[in-house]
Amino acid sequence: MKQERLILASASPRRKDLLSPFFKLLIRPAEIDESIKKNEGARAYVRRMAVSKWQVIAKKFSDEKVLAADTIVILNNRVIGKAKNAKEAGRILNQLSGKTHEVITGVCLGKYQKRKKIFLVSTKISFRALSKSEMDAYVRSGDWKSKAGAYGIQGRASMFVSEIRGSLTNVIGLPIERVLNEF
Repeated sequence: MKQERLILASASPRRKDLLSPFFKLLIRPAEIDESIKKNEGARAYVRRMAVSKWQVIAKKFSDEKVLAADTIVILNNRVIGKAKNAKEAGRILNQLSGKTHEVITGVCLGKYQKRKKIFLVSTKISFRALSKSEMDAYVRSGDWKSKAGAYGIQGRASMFVSEIRGSLTNVIGLPIERVLNEF
């Protein structure tokens, strides 16, 4: 079976891994300002990020399907981004310890001059209470780098999870089951 070509407007190795069994990928990350606007809600923010990334790349590849996505972690109505350093990663893990948070991925998919599809997928993740030594060991591992919420559920952080309600691949970085249904 011949694979359809898809332009992926993301540098995420996790998104590439999730999509590569289904598509012939051309990776073209979009460079945009990812700051949150004043009074912008989490869902509006993640939707805007996906659409903005899509627009930058889809304009350059107007005759091809482009997929852009952005994933955020929300705790107590506050967006928790990627940790900038080990100290911040430890602080984020401490905030998530023993609590339930939400992971939302915004996706924008389609051709530039055609009607694009935009959707959000939400997953709730509960972490068990984490010990200081567990958090310290995880931070030392470096597995938190470049990951929203300072953890990767597909790796060592899977042992922190007590419950998942929703799509696991959404937490990894792309709700692949929904993406495939949109084609």
